[in-house]
Amino acid sequence: MSRFWNALTRRKTDDVHEAESKLARVLNLFDLTALGVGSTLGLGVYVLAGQVAYNIAGPAVTISFLIAAIASAFAGICYAEFAARVPKAGSAYVYSYVTIGEFVAFTIGWNLILEYVIGTASVARGLSGYFDSLIDNGMSKALNESMPIKVSFLGDYPDFLSFGMILLLAGLLAFGAKESSFLNNIFTSVNLVTIGIVLVAGGMNASVENWRLTDVPEGAGVGGFMPFGIAGVMAGAAKCFFGFVGFDCIATTGEEAINPKRNIPLAIVISLIIIFLAYFGVSTVLTMMLPYYLQDPDAPFPKAFDAVEWYTIKWIVTIGAVFALCTSLLGAMFPLPRILYAMGNDGILFKRLSKVHPYTQTPLIATIVSGIFAAIMAMLFNLDQLVDMMSIGTLLAYTIVAICVLVLRYQDDKMTKVVSVRAPNVFRQLLCNSYREPNTLTSAITKIGIVVFAIFAIIWCVFMKVFDMGATGGIVALSLVGLLLIVICVVIGLQPVSTIELTFKVPLVPFVPCLSVFVNLYLMFQLDLFTWIRFLIWIAIGYCIYFSYGIRNSTQIQRNRNHAEVAANAMQNSDCPQQHENRAFEPDWKVENGNGVKALPAATPTYEYSEKL
Repeated sequence: MSRFWNALTRRKTDDVHEAESKLARVLNLFDLTALGVGSTLGLGVYVLAGQVAYNIAGPAVTISFLIAAIASAFAGICYAEFAARVPKAGSAYVYSYVTIGEFVAFTIGWNLILEYVIGTASVARGLSGYFDSLIDNGMSKALNESMPIKVSFLGDYPDFLSFGMILLLAGLLAFGAKESSFLNNIFTSVNLVTIGIVLVAGGMNASVENWRLTDVPEGAGVGGFMPFGIAGVMAGAAKCFFGFVGFDCIATTGEEAINPKRNIPLAIVISLIIIFLAYFGVSTVLTMMLPYYLQDPDAPFPKAFDAVEWYTIKWIVTIGAVFALCTSLLGAMFPLPRILYAMGNDGILFKRLSKVHPYTQTPLIATIVSGIFAAIMAMLFNLDQLVDMMSIGTLLAYTIVAICVLVLRYQDDKMTKVVSVRAPNVFRQLLCNSYREPNTLTSAITKIGIVVFAIFAIIWCVFMKVFDMGATGGIVALSLVGLLLIVICVVIGLQPVSTIELTFKVPLVPFVPCLSVFVNLYLMFQLDLFTWIRFLIWIAIGYCIYFSYGIRNSTQIQRNRNHAEVAANAMQNSDCPQQHENRAFEPDWKVENGNGVKALPAATPTYEYSEKL
């Protein structure tokens, strides 16, 4: 059992410290903010506002975006500390592998794959919707009549345009096509200009009466600003979380940011404010131009400007949206082969995914596999289902990041081992801190507290679904669970914190990470049952791959053996020291040559591929 636990918690050591890159610190606050805004504004602006307003939140979609922005801010701050703990740029997968362990890293990596796959598929589906609106929905009508999909958990018809666009893009990426920063900047500028036109033209046609409707059709709620109630606002917030995915790229620039301790958290907050204001403005004018129940959930802008007979603006906005979504499609697809490459290179996914083609110098198999997978998802699922799946995967990944931040803040690498763990000592430590530095006892109390906090947060979410909030029993049950959550936070906060210096630390620990965990879990519970079923199937497939293949083929197994061997040799040769190589930090192609001997120059690969995500 201990061997199994050690396998799940083994941490990545190869090349992390020796191969720390010497990147120039050139990114100022403006650069970081622009990076966050450019990576995030996309499908959310052009599709999400109308989709959530249509049958989930009504005009209160503006409040849904605010709640999603707050949840994203908590997650972003936790992500920034997580990134600061690893002296190497990368993704949450790399950070968790280095600091927590392999099983957690696989879970986060598997969810990142889902995020990128669904992100690619959803943008392609949104782009297809806008193309369809240019031809008066001719494509969707024809496919609905000729090839309907009469399955409740799939889309209404197969979207071959989305399928073809993703395969085309995968082909371009597979053969070495790289992102052009020049074109990307042009398209981002077009995106911002399009949003500006929407805000001005929409504001000129806005009527506040559309927020006060009382005579609404059946199935459109009760009318007014919040036709679907608080439940609709919170369900909308869970969907709107999709619109803020992407800002976390700021946290991965720790090596290149000027004054990262100040600029990274500030850039996260500023970019989230800008993104929120864009979403708030767009959703406001959209719901004021056209009653929420008349919105087109797939392409809201063309229908809204059609309704006010501003046909020229409709075409300008639609073409601008197509350009913006093309940029988003490339941005969504580009990281996907990289995460597959990184996980394949570490051996916890199939190693063939890490093969770099000598001609294109890209992970060819990973790119083709990810492209086919994303294309099939885009073809079979509709946009609404894709957004839900992406939200739940990202929310879980951010929850794990927040939990990891808590665990790491209350432990040190070289903690004192407390041999005597008696009940009086434990109770005394729960109520008042007796130690100045973390030890095995305080770390264990913190970890148990985090697990109990997560369990009671889930219970609180279940009670919210089960109990009537107007009943006394429901209020009492929620109050008791809420009080327990606060007590657990206080107990965790009484434990001694790590003395490790970081470029950035989350303020008000443990309350901010605990609040992030709570909000993320709450938003996950707002998503429907079919989304949970699809998500659990995805997680089950991932764990089947890990426990049948990854746990036995991880390259970290060989790394750990090399560490032990080097340590044993060092002890044996302590009387007559001699120079030797530390194979624990050699690249894979050197280790595989055996005996720790460097390969001849001819054996050195002629190409490199960065696993930096």
